[in-house]
Amino acid sequence: MRIRIICSLLLAGGMLFLSAPAIAQIGVSVGIAPPPLPVYEQPMCPGDGYIWTPGYWAWDGDYYWVPGTWVMAPEAGDLWTPGYWGWGGSGYFFNEGYWGMSVGFYGGIDYGFGYFGNGYEGGRWQNGHFFYNTAVNRVDGNAFHNVYNARVNEPANRVSFNGGNGGTEARATAQEESAARGPHTGPVSAQTQHAFAAKNAPQQRLSANHGAPPVAATPRTNTAVHPNQLPPVQRSAPAQSGNAKLDQQNQKQQDKLATQQNQDRQKLQQKQDQEHQQLAKQKAPPERMQQVEQQHQQQTQQMQQSHQQQTQQMQQRQAPASGGARGGGRR
Repeated sequence: MRIRIICSLLLAGGMLFLSAPAIAQIGVSVGIAPPPLPVYEQPMCPGDGYIWTPGYWAWDGDYYWVPGTWVMAPEAGDLWTPGYWGWGGSGYFFNEGYWGMSVGFYGGIDYGFGYFGNGYEGGRWQNGHFFYNTAVNRVDGNAFHNVYNARVNEPANRVSFNGGNGGTEARATAQEESAARGPHTGPVSAQTQHAFAAKNAPQQRLSANHGAPPVAATPRTNTAVHPNQLPPVQRSAPAQSGNAKLDQQNQKQQDKLATQQNQDRQKLQQKQDQEHQQLAKQKAPPERMQQVEQQHQQQTQQMQQSHQQQTQQMQQRQAPASGGARGGGRR
């Protein structure tokens, strides 16, 4: 598979939920345009049901690269719409990516590997299974039977933002806007952890790599092993119901849940720290250390998944009657 150009740009940290049409802009205004798209190879697909999600330059006062990676689709039939940076008149704003039944607008950016500015040519769902287009994805043809080969035109444009000086000039179609307004969910927990890990890696920052990140892509998301490696627990503002007393009550419930989740993290971290200390005293061999770390990662991910379900359930309970939410936090 030849090297392709890919990049999706996302504000990390808050991972704000996209609930407006695809042309809506969210997050802070950034005065500096995102860097050009780096060039690198796509890793081999790790298994059936994984969807490629392009890498992106995230921003927290400095750009840093979050590696492109394969992510297990939240539900059969889900496709990923990459986020994109767009000019908003006074700066560059980010429009967050999301999972949904169809691909929406992503700024006309050529991320590569099927994301060539409009729609997705990297694969399709059929009878509950994802079929991979081997013309644009690295898939082991001996291990995968759900494959096909359909050549597509690849623009290979390194422009990384929409609008402004030098950006793409694409505009959302009615179908793409409909995808953003329809049922969809934001990035899954594995994606937020992946972005948080990149944020804490100095070598991924533009100031250090000058546009050539050393880790450009990974076969799977870089998920946390211990609770202290997870992104901070989010305290999102509840939906406004028009009833001040009810809104205040909802906020207290969310604050209580966030406090409890932080306490859960602290307890698990303390337990894992104690196990590390015991292993050090016992001078445990590397094989035993690795086994324990795998157990710790399982514990951490199970806790994070439980917390995510708790948060989604509370959001559903607090959503206005016309909120349109459906199972699993999908909106």
